Amino acid sequence: MFGVTILGNNSAIPAFDRHPTSQLVSVNENFILIDCGEGTQMQLSKYKIKRSRINHILISHLHGDHYFGLIGLLTSFGLQSRTADLHLFGPPMLKDIIHIQLKAADTVLPYPLHFHDLIEEGQIIDTEKFSVSCFRVFHRIECWAFIVREKKKPRKLLKEKAFAHRIPHEYFDDLRDGKDYITADGSVVENSELTAPNTPAASYAFCADTLFNEQVARNVVGVKVIYHEATYLHADAAKAASRFHCTAVQAAQIAKKANAQKLLLGHFSSKYENLNAFLTEAREVFPASYLALEGQTFLI
Repeated sequence: MFGVTILGNNSAIPAFDRHPTSQLVSVNENFILIDCGEGTQMQLSKYKIKRSRINHILISHLHGDHYFGLIGLLTSFGLQSRTADLHLFGPPMLKDIIHIQLKAADTVLPYPLHFHDLIEEGQIIDTEKFSVSCFRVFHRIECWAFIVREKKKPRKLLKEKAFAHRIPHEYFDDLRDGKDYITADGSVVENSELTAPNTPAASYAFCADTLFNEQVARNVVGVKVIYHEATYLHADAAKAASRFHCTAVQAAQIAKKANAQKLLLGHFSSKYENLNAFLTEAREVFPASYLALEGQTFLI
């Protein structure tokens, strides 16, 4: 499964039972946490997400509503006797901040914590099942967007056909790669009899806090699902610009220019209790717009 669960969708101040930014991306059984605002631990527990499966954390920038929950999560991992490696990606200063917090509490983590500084645009994670790349967006301080891409074998295994030919499980990956199967007596079972073409690999873009800029759209052209901040409604466009944020209409314009299939709106200002107007304004520009509501999982 490739999907994103919304843990927090509000901007700087928690309000109306909405929490600061955090998302959990699940791609081919791997968990990636994107941003870790205040309350993220509680949200992981509320939505019954197994936090031990999180091996990568991406922090877009160092405004508190995007990482103030991080030190608590890291220390809780330790209290829960985590031993698996954890990879943390963020602006270079994040490493110093975490080290100071751990030193002040005289805390030694029982697991390897690997810091990866975000300095250059491009690929930052490359595994057998997914990859992640980053690019800069246009905020008041340095801020990064992320694109998660799943990896798929070229062929999809027809298990009932494989079982009918008594093919051992250890050959299944070769079949997904397009290879024929040779039986013990030397006869060939053609791959086309055992597999079908796989569906195209999907992708998800997390576009963090940013001014409206068409370069963002150019960077995510062809991405299937886009999350884009939409802090304000159209009437507050001037305020959005002065604070290096976007409106719902501007987020929809980015999704339209990028030819996305779906847009998720989030990072709502706490001045708005009801979010319906965000959806109305965005859908006038890009009909496949949705509110990134907390607890909801969107399939990619």
